[in-house]
Amino acid sequence: EVHLVESGGGLVQAGGSLRLSCAASGFTFDDYAIGWFRQAPGKERVGIACISGKNGSTYYADSVKGRFTISSDNAKNMVYLQMNSLRPEDTATYYCAADRSLGHTIVVVTTPGLRVYGIDYWGKGTLVTVSS
Repeated sequence: EVHLVESGGGLVQAGGSLRLSCAASGFTFDDYAIGWFRQAPGKERVGIACISGKNGSTYYADSVKGRFTISSDNAKNMVYLQMNSLRPEDTATYYCAADRSLGHTIVVVTTPGLRVYGIDYWGKGTLVTVSS
């Protein structure tokens, strides 16, 4: 059974940093792309970053490029999201997700305004609140 468990959310002041973690199990990590998505209150879920489980290549939405960094530890089946220079508009529930298709995940993460669809597995999310 696939499990994706996020941790590391919390309350932080604007300009601060947080590091989210995603523990993955139940699937072959190298065969999947792992992405981070977020959903702000009253808004659609959007993709923000993804990483190839096979070769570690990374991809970002324009909204977080230069501020957020996705990384993985394949030996531990862990994916991380380092978030720096946080803004109040980054307030959202952050979800870790896995999909067999890196290409599809890249499209979902990097295409502005595209509704998230077709991602295989989801975690339950962790809340990040950025105060001004």
